Amino acid sequence: MSDASASTKLGWAQRLTGVLRRGESADAVPVRDWVSTSAGQPTRILGFDLTLVWVVLALLALGLLMVYSASIALPDNPKFARYLPTHFLVRHVFAIAMALLAALVTVQIPVSVWERNAPWLFVVALVLLVIVLIPHVGKGVNGARRWLPLGVMNFQPSELAKFAIAMYAANYMMRKMDVKENFFRAVWPMAVSLAFVGVLLLAEPDMGAFMVIAAIAMGILFLGGVNGRMFFLIVAVLIGAFVLMITFSEFRRERIFAYLNPWDEKYAQGKAYQLTHSLIAFGRGELFGQGLGGSVEKLHYLPEAHTDFLLAVIGEELGFVGVAVVIFAFFWLSRRLFHIGRQAIALDRVFAGLYAQGVGIWMGGQAFINMGVNLGALPTKGLTLPLLSFGGSAILMNCIALAVVLRIDIENRQLMRGGRQT
Repeated sequence: MSDASASTKLGWAQRLTGVLRRGESADAVPVRDWVSTSAGQPTRILGFDLTLVWVVLALLALGLLMVYSASIALPDNPKFARYLPTHFLVRHVFAIAMALLAALVTVQIPVSVWERNAPWLFVVALVLLVIVLIPHVGKGVNGARRWLPLGVMNFQPSELAKFAIAMYAANYMMRKMDVKENFFRAVWPMAVSLAFVGVLLLAEPDMGAFMVIAAIAMGILFLGGVNGRMFFLIVAVLIGAFVLMITFSEFRRERIFAYLNPWDEKYAQGKAYQLTHSLIAFGRGELFGQGLGGSVEKLHYLPEAHTDFLLAVIGEELGFVGVAVVIFAFFWLSRRLFHIGRQAIALDRVFAGLYAQGVGIWMGGQAFINMGVNLGALPTKGLTLPLLSFGGSAILMNCIALAVVLRIDIENRQLMRGGRQT
């Protein structure tokens, strides 16, 4: 055995011992050569977390199938009369193809590049959130101005903001580790940044996106070790702000009342219309569903069936079994992202670890809210189901965010094998 080979194996053994001492499970230990390194040569990626990739691809494939099923009858509606039955299918295929291509490029970028540029990415997201509010620039749909028309797709800056806040909060906490017990030095600047994002999103309005962004930022602060009393104080302030927004907004207040009593005649054909028809869809699905394509609610009864209420169509056509599979897939995905984050933190990669866990909060939290809305457990809110619902910019940013986590996992494996950090 050469001296270089012996040194590499010794380095791997030392790192492995350190990982196990820090409490990592044995399954964190690589069982094959995932990367190849040599002196003076760049790291060559030979492998990746195949299970994570397959779960994401399976969710994308199921979403493609269900978006087609949920949208195929839309041209019968005068509003969509000029569309072909395959209109939304073709656009969704294009969005997935573009997202996968972007993910393939993203996974080649070292995490250190994202770490250096996280603040600038956040600034870009803020600028786009301002631009989308400019009349004749941002595109308005159903009274909300949330999209920037880019020709090939309508881009939603709030989706970039979710990605950017995960990056920025992770970078912020890494820089504030020494003062995380001091409210004004550690928490106050992030609170101001979050408030500015909130003002811009509520001007669109997009309260759902703000809820997800607030959850990502607050989750990363908590995981980063911010003083518990300060954390709960901030949470109380946020909850108070949401209560005030609901109290002083008749539209939001009516939504809450409709959620509490959706079958009331006053709300069943109004604010609770989507919720009641979503519940009817789940009821029709029973255990195994009505069969693929067998949904009745998608035939112009359930609005936004291919976006916000796609889970209801899944429940009607694939039944309890189909919904349970989707819930388990998101549970596994969120757990895996948190596991990758813990591995990174155990290897002293704080930014990478907090970012990965932030994406876990994003995917798991948004899926939880969307499922809760569809099932009537939460008030109706316009949030898509990650990786499944129709929406080009959402699919694009979901895949890019997950590609960065995949890169983090690859670099974790590289370090545990005794390689160097890129």
